[in-house]
Amino acid sequence: MLAWVSAQRTSASASKALPKGRRHQLVYSRPVNGHDFLHQRAFATKDLQFQSDQNSPNFAVLGGGITGLASAYYLSQQLPKARITLFEGSPRLGGWLHSKEIDVGTGTIVFEQGPRTLRPSRPNGWVTLDLVRDLALEDQVLMTSKESVAAQNRFIYFPDHLVRLPGPGSSIWNIVYSIFTESLFKNMLSASLIEITKPVRGNIDDESIGSFISRRYKPILADNIVSAGIHGIYAGDIYQLSMRSIMPFFWAAETAAKSVTAGVAGGWSLHSPQDAVLEAEWAKAPPASDTIKAIKNSSVFTFKKGIGQLADRLEAKLRESANVTIRLKTKVDELQLEQMNGVPSMTLVARSDGESFPQPAQENFTHVISTISSKTLDSIVRPKSSLSILSQTPSVTVMVVNLYYSNPSILPVRGFGYLLPRSLAFDQNPERALGVVFDSDATIGQDEMPGTKVTVMMGGHWWDGWVAYPDEEQGARMAKAILKRHLGVAEEPRAVHVGLQKECIPQYTVGHHIRMAQAHEALKRFNGRLRVAGNSYNGVGLNDCVRSAREVVMGLVEGWNEKTGLEGFTKEYAPIMRQKKG
Repeated sequence: MLAWVSAQRTSASASKALPKGRRHQLVYSRPVNGHDFLHQRAFATKDLQFQSDQNSPNFAVLGGGITGLASAYYLSQQLPKARITLFEGSPRLGGWLHSKEIDVGTGTIVFEQGPRTLRPSRPNGWVTLDLVRDLALEDQVLMTSKESVAAQNRFIYFPDHLVRLPGPGSSIWNIVYSIFTESLFKNMLSASLIEITKPVRGNIDDESIGSFISRRYKPILADNIVSAGIHGIYAGDIYQLSMRSIMPFFWAAETAAKSVTAGVAGGWSLHSPQDAVLEAEWAKAPPASDTIKAIKNSSVFTFKKGIGQLADRLEAKLRESANVTIRLKTKVDELQLEQMNGVPSMTLVARSDGESFPQPAQENFTHVISTISSKTLDSIVRPKSSLSILSQTPSVTVMVVNLYYSNPSILPVRGFGYLLPRSLAFDQNPERALGVVFDSDATIGQDEMPGTKVTVMMGGHWWDGWVAYPDEEQGARMAKAILKRHLGVAEEPRAVHVGLQKECIPQYTVGHHIRMAQAHEALKRFNGRLRVAGNSYNGVGLNDCVRSAREVVMGLVEGWNEKTGLEGFTKEYAPIMRQKKG
């Protein structure tokens, strides 16, 4: 949210079920030395090394969102002789990345239905920047500087007006005045001061964000401030979401530094083995270009034609690859592990809405990378219930309403936008909005026309259990009511676009880390032939998804049979807290 948020060719095994004797088998051979994955020097490994094109690995990638696209791209670059088939159930690729160019009569503007900006923070943001560089997209990047109004002005609406959050650009006087005069910050200072005296938690594996913040600080801080931030990222309920999975540094700081305050002030940081590998590779990498350096120093970035430009470029690269087949409007109904002459392989049943594949067809692959939702994966894996633990990750639905006004000065303030906390009175938010982005400030340079562009997000956990949702007309009316009530905007917009993103953000509820560790063990039964990546597991942001794609492909290229994509949830890969010396 505010932080957020046609088949080309057919493989030999795709058009119909193959006789068992003709299904492709994996051929093992001795490994050769590997090189740096990150900078496009391919590994050769015992599991994926091949002797001829006929015996080359045959990969299926399930899902054509950003994780699936990135996974297929990394595979095509590292294993150019492998055959890769990307399955996508909808008519388009890109998933929740959906940038739309809208003609407003005298020019075009860009509306984002999903994520709109990316943070260039390390390590995950730098993985995305490596991909941006590899795709030659540097000249398409639009940066928002740390000195911009969007970077310095971020607001929470409470109880009946916008409250600017302390941060860059704020004077000490303004920060102190705001803390002592705004009810949003009531008890914040005292809660922060006494947090260091609170006893460390007992022997518990996890708890909700709301419970943790209430225990370490005060409930009012959880309800007024933290809930707003979580609305902007997960659109979720802080009393359901996992502290350990979503805010791991603060969770770990309580025990490692004996308090969250001491962890922050004492220079503690959280590191995983995967982070160490990335840092070592970056240390050996050639110097970054001036453009990449500038992006790393920016607040956020996007692309001239919207975030969807990243998905479009990945798709174009895949369509240029002779070893990649893209199958749109094709759903996988079943997936199971089989033994072919003593060699494990994955068999799936795919069904297409297109004319080329009118009937379900059984197909064989050496490996499958699933980037579809964990709940959907559980529903297609056979035998049934073999991955039932994956069905326990719920998702929320968000309505996204984009509005464009010809008047460039229609908003009372400038900045990135504002979020709404759970403690906000119902009469101030009957629509159950989550936040509003001031796109005209957040993504400068995308539009041909001057004016004001905003996006209103509604729903999330507030709409859990709803059997029906507002239609487009109702959604537009609700968004305009929010802007009028909160910002005094009464003018009719020149352009409106309403999109309902059903089950778009997975919710890492309490116990998520433990369930993913159990899922890792369950996936090991597939002998490394089925691996997972995507926002159902270890981060819902675009940067998280790109990194998970890279990690799962790196694990495949290394050929470790017990890797599943969920190694990060095991004790072997557990992150550790370190304190900066000196």
